[in-house]
Amino acid sequence: MTQLIKGLHHVTATVNDAREDVHFYSNILGLRLVKETVNFDNESVYHFYYGNEIGLPSTIFTTFPYKGQGISKGVIGSGQVYETVFSVPAGAFVFWKKRLENHDISVDEEVRFDKKFLLFEDPSGLKLAILEDSADRRDPVWETEEISRNEAILGVHHVTLAVEDPGKTVAFLENFGYQSIQTDGTYTLLVALGSREVDKKGENDTSGDDSEGNVLVHGAGNSIVVMAADGLPAGINGLGTVHHVAHRVETLDDSRQIKSELEKEHGIRVTEIKDRKYFKSIYFRIPGGVLFEVATEEPGFLVDEDREALGSSLKLPDWQEPRRNQIEAGLEPFR
Repeated sequence: MTQLIKGLHHVTATVNDAREDVHFYSNILGLRLVKETVNFDNESVYHFYYGNEIGLPSTIFTTFPYKGQGISKGVIGSGQVYETVFSVPAGAFVFWKKRLENHDISVDEEVRFDKKFLLFEDPSGLKLAILEDSADRRDPVWETEEISRNEAILGVHHVTLAVEDPGKTVAFLENFGYQSIQTDGTYTLLVALGSREVDKKGENDTSGDDSEGNVLVHGAGNSIVVMAADGLPAGINGLGTVHHVAHRVETLDDSRQIKSELEKEHGIRVTEIKDRKYFKSIYFRIPGGVLFEVATEEPGFLVDEDREALGSSLKLPDWQEPRRNQIEAGLEPFR
């Protein structure tokens, strides 16, 4: 598995109101709504994908707005993704602090790994953060009338996992395809080995070197932080919690190999391959309880919409298309 995981693919959360969700992530955070579809496992619920202009893997944050579906507010705690951290260009920190405060969003600041984090929550209570990263050059950046490319969110930088036994979880992740490169108190930062490159000219920004001298590309979109869940309650899925974090692989054969190794060598139960239209996925829980997904990089979000039209209308997979009228009737308009 070591070289198969290329980094993060997306983060998926359970949220409350659809209209409120789209306003926050699209209008306030300035992410592009690249796909409007439904939860393939519950077609009465939207599935929104937010990201950069074309929704490249590692830029994607997705939500299931479950308002009115009888889902209780969740508990953020151990066994979950505790926090999602977004990356912005160097110099954008002050812009984002002012922007969030101007929208009456409470913010806090914290230093980890010698970097300053801007902490805040979304309307459903999800824990989010913004981090400046001068080495993050992911493109194409999505700009809005209020947010230029000099400030725009570039994608998910990393997620923070809260677990009861950090050592056990870190050991699994190092087997899964990540390498520990830095610690800060109870935090351990890991970067995907599949994202590493040999820097022969010394021109690339890096996060660290592996034992063979290969240079790891910078951690934006390729990183996980493991945090000791000291004093936190056990996490309970529900409104305002992250459901899972997905990791990207190049091919479906890579997913099959990972599934085989997880089951045979680690005794971890893995789902069958699921067709999510824009990628194909497997799911499993890691030591520590966090739900992981492994998703293919292809085919992506341009399979059913042109670049300019992304996110402009409800898209359904072929197997749901015959029920479009019924599905649309069960969804509350959010525009």
